[in-house]
Amino acid sequence: MSAADAVSDIAGAIGEPHLSQIVAFFSADYDPETLAREFEARFPGVPAAGCSMSGGIAPAGGLDRGLVVIAFPAERFRIVSTVVDAIDHLDVERTASAVRALRRTLDPLDPCREGDATGAGRRFALSLIDGLANAEETVVSAIAWALDGIPIVGGSAGDDLRFRDAVLLHGGRIHRNAAVLVLVETDFPVEIFKSDNFEPTRTKFVVTASDGERRTVHELNAEPAAREYAMAIGLDPEGLSPMSFAAYPLAVKVGGEYFCRSIRRMNEDGSLSFFCAIDEGVVLTLAEPRDIVASTRAELSRLDAVLGGVDLIIGFECVLRRLDAESRQVGHGIADLYRRYNVVGFETFGEQYRAMHLNQTFTGIAIGKGVDCGPGTGEAPVPVAS
Repeated sequence: MSAADAVSDIAGAIGEPHLSQIVAFFSADYDPETLAREFEARFPGVPAAGCSMSGGIAPAGGLDRGLVVIAFPAERFRIVSTVVDAIDHLDVERTASAVRALRRTLDPLDPCREGDATGAGRRFALSLIDGLANAEETVVSAIAWALDGIPIVGGSAGDDLRFRDAVLLHGGRIHRNAAVLVLVETDFPVEIFKSDNFEPTRTKFVVTASDGERRTVHELNAEPAAREYAMAIGLDPEGLSPMSFAAYPLAVKVGGEYFCRSIRRMNEDGSLSFFCAIDEGVVLTLAEPRDIVASTRAELSRLDAVLGGVDLIIGFECVLRRLDAESRQVGHGIADLYRRYNVVGFETFGEQYRAMHLNQTFTGIAIGKGVDCGPGTGEAPVPVAS
């Protein structure tokens, strides 16, 4: 199906409601310029933001290829967005100023926010960042600082596992080496979350030689990185693959909690490239898997209980989680859970949660069924896929 046909199908499924914002995740097989033009033609006057993906999460299940769209109705949702360019040489002060200006554009006189000067309890931010620019840590840190307590979640744009070209959509244009920030205020209850299915082992590695800017680790424990890692998981270095990286991630301890630092690939010189920046002196811990279906079910059930029922979950899931689930033949169990809780989103080259850039996690925002103020229930966001 062509990009034009995919957007046409999406427009037909949505109909003609009054929309506040469209957020789209699309296959790298589509021509992004055509997508941008078609969104403007099919949804005139409606802002569209989005990014390329490494797989989609749709109401009917996962997509290897295709287009996933979330249509936010104007009623109960007030949304503004911006794009940050040249993120590989980010101007932190300029970025923070742009984010603060974006916050100020939301109506401060909304009656739903009476007695709440910030509206933070009903606000959240979605970040979409070029996953090949190696800049997520700096970008999400600067944005989170400027948001001043408004929670942020998001994902790194990918291109399946080609690692050649990730793109962002904003303002009718396609951007590379960029990030898109979507700031949302809603009358629905919301809850951000993160979930993983790994726990640390006693096996430790000290990064003894690395290139943080290129996210490449040359030595672990003063030995060639790929060989040292392969020995720890019982493989020959030539046997390392995305499946083994997905099954045996490395983790770093921050503030008493472990966060995954996933390997992207093994290089010809025996070094390892990561999805996150890794500095010399960092201690990495080999992690082992827990039941991914059980851990995901527990988190989705918690969200459902906290919100008194989930209407929609916008999710950002590491592509390596999908590979791990498939290798363990439990992908259908995850898909069933996502359908049950109406999860929609995309598979990423990395996830953002608050001020952190993560790997091999499932992060997102859950939107509850009831509204916090005013009469009626209003309309929740509409997820569709093609």
